[in-house]
Amino acid sequence: MAKFKEQRVGVLVDVQNMYYTGKVLYKKKVSFKNILIEAANGRKLIRAIAYGVKTEEGLEEKFFEALENQGFEVKTKDLQIFAGGAKKADWDVGIAVDAIKMSRSLDVIVLVSGDGDYIPMIEYVQNTTGCRVEVIAFKKSTSSKLIEVADDFIDLSANKKKFLI
Repeated sequence: MAKFKEQRVGVLVDVQNMYYTGKVLYKKKVSFKNILIEAANGRKLIRAIAYGVKTEEGLEEKFFEALENQGFEVKTKDLQIFAGGAKKADWDVGIAVDAIKMSRSLDVIVLVSGDGDYIPMIEYVQNTTGCRVEVIAFKKSTSSKLIEVADDFIDLSANKKKFLI
């Protein structure tokens, strides 16, 4: 798919999805800096948001600072721990709402996640605002339907040296 340097781009990163995929599949850390460079691809980067989860211990604070230093706006929410010990932490709705809001003033939204829950958001954005939606993720852990509906898909696994640390 053609990319033009005058395209206005917004990058939305599901940090938990990327972090755990890198850790579980490859036993490595993800280079969010290189992902941001790839997502912008020489185009006008208008906004880059990384969505993360804070734990009670707060061990991720330095990580969030590093993301900010790399050019991301970092949005966080607290990890929810339920009575039975179950934990929940996802940004699906927040990312989807931001994508819909931002799509009116951008040419391209780059979603950095392999989560198939974003399919309705992608279809909505494409059909109502005409904004393109590109997906960047590890193919092995990405919904095949998500790849299918995206205007472009970049498989991070194809260049592990660049995207894994």
